[in-house]
Amino acid sequence: MEELKLLLVDDEPDFLSVIARRLARRNVSVSVASSGLEALDKLEAEPVKVVVLDVKMPGIDGIETLRRIKEKMPDVEVIMLTGHADLDVAISGMALGAYDYLLKPADIDELMFKVHDAASVHNSHRS
Repeated sequence: MEELKLLLVDDEPDFLSVIARRLARRNVSVSVASSGLEALDKLEAEPVKVVVLDVKMPGIDGIETLRRIKEKMPDVEVIMLTGHADLDVAISGMALGAYDYLLKPADIDELMFKVHDAASVHNSHRS
């Protein structure tokens, strides 16, 4: 089975390191970015199937990052991460092409399910 690669984008370093470690233990190859611009640069350098993207970040926020990802790489699936206060924003992200969204703190099993589901959708785009 092909290794699952994803990009995890969040401006909270502790969250990034904890989730990246937990995903790595589940045989997911994780790259991390702490801003929307860094995420866009990393995607250009090393494309992935799935991006897990925080909505609220300084600089360009998750919605603008999503918009730019979908413009350049429409087949990349994006799962939005949001707090309860930003739920409407995450739902509007779905209209821009986000695959799904999760409320923070994200349950790792639910995140894994959505990541695998998004990756299988990505694969079906390419066949």
